Amino acid sequence: MTTTHCPYCSLQCGMTLTRSGGPRGPLEVGAWESFPVNEGALCRKGWTAAGLRGHRERLTTPLVRETLPDGTRGELRPASWDEALDLVADRLRDLRAAHGPDAVAVFGAGGLTNEKGYQLGKFARVALGTSQIDYNGRWCMSSAASAGLRALGVDRGLPFPLADVERTDVLVLAGSNLAETMPPAARHLDRLRARGGRVVVLDPRRTPTADRADLHLAPVPGTDLALALGVLHLVVAAGAVDEEYVAARTTGFDEVRRSVAAWWPERVERVTGVAADEVRALADLLVGTAGTGGRVMVLTARGVEQHSQGSDTVLAWINVALALGQPGRPGAGYGCLTGQGNGQGGREHGQKADQLPGYRMIDDPAARAHVAGVWGVDPASLPGKGRSAYELLEALGQPGVDGGPDGPRAMLVLGSNIVVSAPNATHVTRRLESLDLLVVADMVLSETAAIADVVLPVTQWSEETGTMTNLEGRVILRQAATRPPEGVRSDLEVIAGLAARLDAPGTFSTDPEEVFAELGRASAGGKADYSGLTYDRIRAEHGVFWPCPATPDDEPDHPGTPRLFADSFGHADGRARFLATEFRGAAEQPCDDYPLHLTTGRVLGQYQSGAQTRRIRDLPDDGPFVELHPMLARRLGTADGELLTVSTRRGSMRAPARVVETIRPDTVFVPFHWVGANRLTNDALDPASRMPEFKVCAAAVTA
Repeated sequence: MTTTHCPYCSLQCGMTLTRSGGPRGPLEVGAWESFPVNEGALCRKGWTAAGLRGHRERLTTPLVRETLPDGTRGELRPASWDEALDLVADRLRDLRAAHGPDAVAVFGAGGLTNEKGYQLGKFARVALGTSQIDYNGRWCMSSAASAGLRALGVDRGLPFPLADVERTDVLVLAGSNLAETMPPAARHLDRLRARGGRVVVLDPRRTPTADRADLHLAPVPGTDLALALGVLHLVVAAGAVDEEYVAARTTGFDEVRRSVAAWWPERVERVTGVAADEVRALADLLVGTAGTGGRVMVLTARGVEQHSQGSDTVLAWINVALALGQPGRPGAGYGCLTGQGNGQGGREHGQKADQLPGYRMIDDPAARAHVAGVWGVDPASLPGKGRSAYELLEALGQPGVDGGPDGPRAMLVLGSNIVVSAPNATHVTRRLESLDLLVVADMVLSETAAIADVVLPVTQWSEETGTMTNLEGRVILRQAATRPPEGVRSDLEVIAGLAARLDAPGTFSTDPEEVFAELGRASAGGKADYSGLTYDRIRAEHGVFWPCPATPDDEPDHPGTPRLFADSFGHADGRARFLATEFRGAAEQPCDDYPLHLTTGRVLGQYQSGAQTRRIRDLPDDGPFVELHPMLARRLGTADGELLTVSTRRGSMRAPARVVETIRPDTVFVPFHWVGANRLTNDALDPASRMPEFKVCAAAVTA
């Protein structure tokens, strides 16, 4: 039996894997009851996670696309590893020689282990010399990351253990459907309410999470910022600001106080569609709780973050928490419910265009010198900041704009199914198809791998060992339970093989424990310091919270940091920052041609782009659907199960109607696990986080 962790969301639930029938036999998932995050509970995705083991669609040999006599692209054919890697290295070398290092791009993923994400960032900057690296985590938590870094000085999803949710008195879930996206975590809502706490859910749909709430507010998609501004207006008006806390621990409140003065409840109602009395009820609940010494916790998620004003919305909710004096108190404060399995660790150690390991910024000379020293290269050889994820995809194969640099001509993709997951996906697919070389490493022929020039078959979670960092900042160890199929290699082996062929300086180990030790040295002294962590320690302690710096040999190990902000925030002066925000609304508003709001999200039985979950027989796969209110269905003359066409300025899709009373009449919902939904979504970007506006655009629906 092997103790390990689920391959899906950022809970990283503990589980056991038992093997039968030899080293490549079936795996049985079991409960790991002593792991504190989930206490043995798993959702249906976790219980069926071994379903890809031995799947008929599993890739076990590299694939190379043939070039036909007329120069056009032919079919993918099997190839040896040497042929595939030699081809990739030769093409990359030629493109770099002809067009410079930024002609080659790298696109990573929030599902990669810390070791793979770290090694990928190192490979991009040392072996390729390119600045053009980012990852799909930019589409997950980047708005909360940007806001947390600016306001609190640290970007960690939850600055406290998840179990602290049970200790609060009022929990505000802004844009989170916890019961469907992280079912094992929903028990904390039940326990909170059992001890007399209150739960508030802000969501345009009445989800299973909202069914667990004491108060559900359903704002018009794209207006979450206005609601937060209105709540803070009422906190100020009630004289409920914790002035002593604000004076002692923060800066910038006077400007914020002035900025919310115009957001009285009736104005909020006109903008958000939430009744003024409901806005007052929420504010009264927060004021009454905090004013009597109670604890208030605000948790944001993708529903309010995947917007062109997502980072401002998070800042506004942080302002509410700070005004009430909550961050730093046990069982209180602000946090973000990270989505992807390693969305946190994935950006901490080098997959983001602007960051180096340890959450160091790439334009900081001291950071460059430290990391270059660990890598054994000249700091001046490291590239600067590159394009963010969507901007990188938008630039692929394109000439420079206004004298700027040309876009990349080749891209290496690890662990990301861009064709399904990118906004304005049809446009992005055309950009991918315009490349001179597209290389995809994956375990199955995903929609993105299917259009690649080279496909490299890599290990899945149960076949490899590596660390992940969950939504709490807890660094945990996924342990291999079985061997990969013959012909499959790990991502670390792929990176090392290409680095060797490109004569890269330094070392690129294929041993994950060696890579983790190097990651620790590279992160030492950074905000996300892992230098005090080892595999043995993580294994023995059920994970360790960062920061966890190394200590001298004659001193005890650093205990890790389960809770941040008790004494100071992450800025140099120890103070949090109030930052004023101004409501602009969604980038695309309804009009005569597109009169409805479209929003997207997840369903219980599927995960992300569905490349794994859609192939697991025991998970429900009914395909996409269009969720709409009965009033809208009557207006369209449609009924449950009938086919509808949803159109936006970017494209259209057809799917059956699902008529429910749990959504606003002016809004339709489409899940994004299948090809279609993201052909519709808007690629407008948040100016701070560069997060696309996945969660709202103008749409039309026809029967």
